[in-house]
Amino acid sequence: MGRSSLRIALLSIEGTNCDDELRVALAELGARPEIVHLKQLEGRDVGPKERRRLSDYQLLFVPGGFSAGDYVRAGAIFAARIRSAIGPELEEFVRSGKLVGGLCNGFQVLTELGLLPGRPGGHLVAPEAALMTNDSGHYECRPTFVAWDGGAFAPFRPLPKGTRFLFPSGHAEGKLVLSGDARRRRELEAAGQVLFRWVAPDGSPATYPWNPNGSEGDVAGLTNPEGNVFGLMPHPERAFFRAQLPDWTRGGSSGGRADGERFFEPILAYAERHL
Repeated sequence: MGRSSLRIALLSIEGTNCDDELRVALAELGARPEIVHLKQLEGRDVGPKERRRLSDYQLLFVPGGFSAGDYVRAGAIFAARIRSAIGPELEEFVRSGKLVGGLCNGFQVLTELGLLPGRPGGHLVAPEAALMTNDSGHYECRPTFVAWDGGAFAPFRPLPKGTRFLFPSGHAEGKLVLSGDARRRRELEAAGQVLFRWVAPDGSPATYPWNPNGSEGDVAGLTNPEGNVFGLMPHPERAFFRAQLPDWTRGGSSGGRADGERFFEPILAYAERHL
């Protein structure tokens, strides 16, 4: 499958607000991203030309934002609507080995669906984790650093463990809390399900503000056991172009790309080879 044939659904509802940045980034890399409202997949209140089917896509992203106003708790309403509208189709999508990614609010949604950290088999189960209110008690928005933990996420396996990325963070509910706490975290670490950890700019262990929310173990992202569902709290789509970086005026040129490209390119390359 060529890159230009790689169809990617960017799932949205009211309150999603990072879908267009994600669409631009993926299109820049030659893929075919499409912003798809959940109603289009369930066939509700749309005409035949607007109807979409999840099976028509090779990748699925749940973008960031404040879906449904983050009422109840972040991502909960979006997750409930996904379960009701396309639950069996999403389970089949995951079991087929296709990649499913959640960015910030999308990570919260995948956690509420029980897909992260998940159990073998790709089933939508009761949540065993939550993204809770930051330890600071307020919204945290700044450049942050994460490091690849060398785990089960197949597209990143060629990367050296500890590879760092600069991604902006913007969330009020990003503290990962697991059912079973430290014991469950150790299980996920042993299984390679930790995708990223928050780190300081020099790569050393993070303290506030480099860990912006207080997640135990500095965990900033997870994968499912099979490594094809992944989620992270910071925003790689907001660091795709150099002009999006905080120091862009000091770099001599606003042109070029940044760490968001280094994040998305291996994902698309993996999808080309395997789907």
